[in-house]
Amino acid sequence: MSGDVTIKVVQSFKEIDADGWNRLTGAARNRPGGVYNPFNSHAFLSSLEESGSATARTGWLGHHLLMEDEDGVLLGALPCYLKSHSKGEYVFDQGWADAYERAGGDYYPKLQSAIPFTPATGPRIMLAEGIDPASGHAALAAGLSQATERLGISSAHVTFLPESELGAFETAGFLHRTDQQFHFINRGYGDHEAFLAELSSSKRKNLRKERRTALQNGITIDWLTGKDLTEAIWDQFYAFYMDTGSRKWGRPYLTRDFYSLIGERMADDILLVMAKRDGRYIAGAINFIGEEVLFGRHWGCIEDHPFLHFEVCYHQAIDYALAHKLKKVEAGAQGEHKLARGYEPVITHSAHFISHPGLRRAVAAYLEEERREVEHMGDYLGGHTPFRKGERQQREGEEQDG
Repeated sequence: MSGDVTIKVVQSFKEIDADGWNRLTGAARNRPGGVYNPFNSHAFLSSLEESGSATARTGWLGHHLLMEDEDGVLLGALPCYLKSHSKGEYVFDQGWADAYERAGGDYYPKLQSAIPFTPATGPRIMLAEGIDPASGHAALAAGLSQATERLGISSAHVTFLPESELGAFETAGFLHRTDQQFHFINRGYGDHEAFLAELSSSKRKNLRKERRTALQNGITIDWLTGKDLTEAIWDQFYAFYMDTGSRKWGRPYLTRDFYSLIGERMADDILLVMAKRDGRYIAGAINFIGEEVLFGRHWGCIEDHPFLHFEVCYHQAIDYALAHKLKKVEAGAQGEHKLARGYEPVITHSAHFISHPGLRRAVAAYLEEERREVEHMGDYLGGHTPFRKGERQQREGEEQDG
């Protein structure tokens, strides 16, 4: 980077120009050199804030790092929050918090660079076109560690970042953590039948039976996006979300206003997969459409039917990705049950800056062992996918060659 740059912190997306933010890599659709990620968009992040879903009151106080030139032009950014808890992150550090607080320290507040409530990999450091990635990444990673020290807090965490950003954070003193998710990889399948053809015969038979069973009670499936996303549809989907979320999490994170805002601001980036029976919707899943990836987020239902969750969340997501030639489906955190449905184990990454030397040493030792365990588990699960043995070996060879 040439010229003087500064890094400043703002607490609200109301202070950030939407067009300037969306010109950054990964935040603007069709930006040269960038791959659009809907979660990095000003529309998504500001909707979380304005709806009351991610605010100081809910434990997500904005602490966003902005890199600007001497004229105030936005060159880069790192979405970040000052957090009073570890909820809604999907990378669990409560054990670290308990250990630190038993030793007499205050783990909270902490800094968290993340997309709230969204366990999806995507750029955390976003840069304007023409900014050298190495220097831009280094400046913002160092800025986050310096902000942690300036605030005198325990730690900073960057979750679900791409592997390409890890080096800058490690240079800035962050520790590397890995975890595992299950993603569907589109290897040029023409349709769902072409995908099924690469599975073993028994797995293929099981999945076909599962899909028939899911729809056997007169259930049909609709894909809703764009102008289909009316307030009446959001009312129905929110009822599903509240019913299932209350049972699953106790207290759902997202407010009803959030859905109205994203429906207004980014409807073409949203896919609702809705299940209908007897003329009314009974279940649905929300997905976000990236340039290359379909991101499945959460689902809800008001009627229980065998295998309907798998149909709405996983099989229909594959159908949509294949129909629209997307490269991948990321269907959220955890879930080894996804393996039998054609989703494959992949490694996810996070970076952690621990201020206290003693806690840092303990966490570093733990993470070293955890990385080995994650790698071994990935290798084990990779050998238990539903793909035919010869097909799996061929795919592994192609990935190694690549």
